[in-house]
Formats: sequence, structure tokens, C-alpha cells
Amino acid sequence: MTAINRLPLHGVKILDLTRVLAGPFASMILADYGANVIKVEKPGHGDDTRTWGPPYVEDQSVYFVSINRNKQSIAIDMSRQQGQTIIRELAKKSDVLIENYLPGQLKKFGLTYKDLQSINDRLIYCSITGYGSKGPYSKRPGYDLMIEGLGGMMSITGSSEPVKVGVAVVDIATGLSSVGAITAALYQREKTGKGTKIDCSLLETQLSLLSHVAANYLNAGLEAQRQGTAHASIVPYQAFTCQDGERMVVGAANDHFFRELCAIMNLPELTTNDLYKTNKLRVANREQLVSILSKKFLEKPLAEWIKLFQKSNKIPYDPINNMKGVFENEQVIFLKQVLEMKNPNRTKSIRVVGPSVNFENIEKSSMLRHPAPVLGEHSRVVLQTELGYTNEQIDKLLQDKIIQ
Repeated sequence: MTAINRLPLHGVKILDLTRVLAGPFASMILADYGANVIKVEKPGHGDDTRTWGPPYVEDQSVYFVSINRNKQSIAIDMSRQQGQTIIRELAKKSDVLIENYLPGQLKKFGLTYKDLQSINDRLIYCSITGYGSKGPYSKRPGYDLMIEGLGGMMSITGSSEPVKVGVAVVDIATGLSSVGAITAALYQREKTGKGTKIDCSLLETQLSLLSHVAANYLNAGLEAQRQGTAHASIVPYQAFTCQDGERMVVGAANDHFFRELCAIMNLPELTTNDLYKTNKLRVANREQLVSILSKKFLEKPLAEWIKLFQKSNKIPYDPINNMKGVFENEQVIFLKQVLEMKNPNRTKSIRVVGPSVNFENIEKSSMLRHPAPVLGEHSRVVLQTELGYTNEQIDKLLQDKIIQ
């Protein structure tokens, strides 16, 4: 039995009508887990992220390549009736369809859930939207940045001014939420024999990420404040600058960890100080305590502090790495999550961060079956293998520019 046959979603067919990040990230995860993903793109242009760069590897956007591995690309003109027919034929044979068009846009193409349910009642149809499929904002276009603003994420991120998270975390989280919902729906279908409609929005996902910050406001009326790297309810739990200007993070989230921190830093007097004996007291006296610790960290360079913390190994800590530091880290190297993908159509290979999960008896590298596709790379093979089209029929579609 090959690795692909052992992956949990082997045999699941997914029709992917998504663009940019949230949807493609979701379909990539599903593909990593063994699903057969057919990515439908617009002829001549394709997914918007094909043009996002630099950097590029040869003529491919690294952004696009990073989130579209393990997929087949078919380029179809959805605005034309023959193109719509092909998508409906593919949907009829699919287990899952994922789309991220504005609510109502697919109605004019006859590709809504109701349209496709009538020809495939086992279809799981997942719609990813910015603000939700219904409501006063439902027809508004939106990216991660807008949702981080509206949904409050930016207001609690940063120090003096609101900032966005360094990656499009709402898009990625929405993709992961969609994966969870789709796999749950596949399990449900095993019991009911019927598909279902899933709505997953960036706004709802981002609201859920507010977690205890939202609960604090909803139940106690506490408006969250930007803390930089610090934590509103734990002290010390933040970044500190060392003598050489490098920074590290320390998390003394309980009294035991605080005592260990004081031992490492040779500050035993803090453990008996009535101002700092409990976390509640440390939070109340945050400014004084952080000032003492900040001055102490300036006495040694980062490397020396790391050695002391390593020797103790009794408190959570780590350096703040840039990308070079991340991928030279011994634990990151040990996890073998950086993988190389070779494309037979190109001279250069591409390095990617592989799947974040490990399945028993399956090498992580075997989960990466093929690199991100060229636009329309699989149009012919998909039409032949999935729908039984002849070469003559496909040539006519190419001539008429229905497909690319």
C-alpha cells in the first residue's frame, strides 16, 4: 500500500473554486491529507496570487506556490455556458466543493448549492466569505486586513498604534476552520448519506479568535488594551531586550515559574517581596517588576541568557528569531518540516514548509505529491479522466477558448 493510499482523505474528490488565501489554504490542507483537489481557475489570469511578488521562482510566484501544492489546475471560462456545464459535470462527481465568491455571484452561473444539490445530493458545499453569507455587510468584498480592523484584532495588537498580525492569520484560521467543518461533514455523510451546506466567514472566524479577550468584555465590560508582547493577566510574560540588542521571550505564568526565573537571573529577593509573591500582585505591580527585569536582562547578551535558561530548563523561554534563525534552529531542523519539491517542467526546485501534522507510518515528505500547478496544466487530463472527454472534444474547447 502506497503512502497516498494510507492518507485519511484518499479517494475524496474536491472541486476548488477559491482564490487568494483562505480557500486555497483549506484545499491545500485537504490535499495534503490525501484528497484529490481540482483547482478551477480563470483562463489567461488564474488565481490572483499567481501575480503576487516578488519573489518568484523562475516565473512562478512564491506566494502562489506556497499554498497550492498537491492540486491539479483546470482553466475554465465560467462566464460561458460550456464552461458552466463542465463545472457542473465535475461537481456531480465531487465529494466537496469549496468557493469564496461574493454571496450571490455564482447564482448567475447556475453553481449555487441548490443548483448542484439537485444533481449531487451527497455534495458538501463550503462557502467562504468575508463577512458572512447574509446580513448588511454580506455583499462587501474584504481581505484579512479589513476583517482584522472591523473585528477588533488590530485594536489589541501592537503597542502604541494598532497593527496587523505579521501573516494573514484570519485567512489562515478561516482555512483551518473550513477544513474542520468539511471533515466533520464528510463524517456526518457516512451516517446520513447526504451532503450539506457550510458557511465559513473571515469575520466569524476572527471573532472566535478573540477568545478570552471577547469574554472579558462581554461579561465584565473590560475593554482590551494593546500590550505589545506582554499579557494582560500574566506578569512577567513578554519580550525583553538583552545587552547586545537581541530579544527573548519569557513566560512565568505561575508562581513556581516566577521563582525559577528569579533563581536564573540571580534575583532571589524578588520571591520574598510582598509586591510580587503572587501573579495577582505581579499584575498589580507590573511596571515596577518589568523595570527591574528589563535592567537585569541588559547585563548579558542573548547567548549568555539562553545558556542560563537552557541549564535550568525549568521555565518557558525562547529567542525572538528572524526567518534565518527559525530555519537554522535545531528543533525546526529535527522536525523535518522544510521540504523540497521538484517540478519536472522547471529547472529549479522550491522549498516549502510542509504539513503541520504527522500521521503514523507516513513520512511527511510523501504527503507532498506534486508542486503547485501551472495555470491549466491539468485541463486535458482532468477532462479525460474525470469526465471521459475525447481529445477532439478537448481540442474544440481549447480552440473556442472555453478552457486553457
